[in-house]
Amino acid sequence: MNKRASAALILSATTALLIAGCSSSPDTSSDSTPVGISTMGTGMVTGTPDTVTVVLGVQTQGSAAEGALAENARLASGLIETIKAKGVQDDDIQTSNLSVSPNYDSASGKVSGYSVTNQVTATMHDVSKAGDLIDAAAGAAGDAIRVQQLTFSIADDSDLRTQARTQAVKQAQDQARQIADAAGVELGDIRSITEDHTSSAQPFPQSMGRADMASATPIEAGSQQLSVSVAVVYEID
Repeated sequence: MNKRASAALILSATTALLIAGCSSSPDTSSDSTPVGISTMGTGMVTGTPDTVTVVLGVQTQGSAAEGALAENARLASGLIETIKAKGVQDDDIQTSNLSVSPNYDSASGKVSGYSVTNQVTATMHDVSKAGDLIDAAAGAAGDAIRVQQLTFSIADDSDLRTQARTQAVKQAQDQARQIADAAGVELGDIRSITEDHTSSAQPFPQSMGRADMASATPIEAGSQQLSVSVAVVYEID
């Protein structure tokens, strides 16, 4: 009888411990993640470019690499001096590419000569003078001149970005209100706002190829669009 009594006591104690353990465990059935409304907004504004970046190239050919390179160096030096004479500062002039490559005879497949290309990137802060610069460059390098690309930009776009951000946040807010009204809930405070830093202005590059232009080359900057996107998360009251 004593053994049976002891076994009964042990079983009773074990059961009590199991019940106590279950009652003390945290309740994980409820979701602790706060409910909210997430929206995206994009603001887009238009500005006038005030900066133009011109990529000018000099291309020469010769039967020997040394001769083609020497001729290219002479013409490229004259081009750079011409760019400076047009008021472009040293900090805004950069050699962006220099290449020496062989030319092959289509019949024999042997090297028939060499081509040398030297590209110079010039940034001008007066778009109206870009045409004069291109004309002067053509005069300095002659038939060897290449106008590779024009890229327009806005030097200080901080005011435009402010306007675009305001539009983006307002759009996200309007969308959140529409969602809340449709769901029959009250829109609460803003939980977070994140700006998409990949949003930027469109530079509108223009490839011009080989220069074959009359004097007073016309250059029109046109307009430029800048966009900003934001993600906004609202609480629900």
